[in-house]
Amino acid sequence: MSENKIFGGDDRLKKSAATTVRGDRVEADASRTQTDGTALNLEERRKLMRSEWNQEVLPTPPNVDGWHFCWLSTTNASDPIYKRMQKGYEPVKVNELPGFTQMTSTSGEFEGCVACNEMLLFKIPQELYQDLMSYFHYELPQGEEEMLKANAAESVNGKDSDGNSLGQVDGFDNLAKRVRQPTFS
Repeated sequence: MSENKIFGGDDRLKKSAATTVRGDRVEADASRTQTDGTALNLEERRKLMRSEWNQEVLPTPPNVDGWHFCWLSTTNASDPIYKRMQKGYEPVKVNELPGFTQMTSTSGEFEGCVACNEMLLFKIPQELYQDLMSYFHYELPQGEEEMLKANAAESVNGKDSDGNSLGQVDGFDNLAKRVRQPTFS
């Protein structure tokens, strides 16, 4: 039986094997990747996946001795700006940072401050920033670990309300070990 069949006597409807007409798809994909770059190779795909986790929409403010800068959202209900201001954060005025003049808030409470969409640039003295970070990211977690360790010690070889053994709990001896307090950037 012939590979080329003509249906209804019309040449336009003849059927042929796709590989004879188009060629092998695997070879076509490989050549496309190697010549014009329309397909990603493994290294490019990894780089693309890693870059998706980086948020680089907002410009990075310059390093200024004695200050820590961060972008704060005007729409975040769980971390409102007024609470940050109570902790010592201050809005950055456009005239304080060269190169940020095009990013000016033109109305509202933060008129004249550095802004990008709903984000505002704030600063806090470095010493106060270190205190806040130490409290929230060192002292509080250490306290939680100490509490977990104490609760685990009480339940080791303990009994439930029916008098059944709760079993042995391992691994809690490493909790609440004091490590050197880190410096935050």
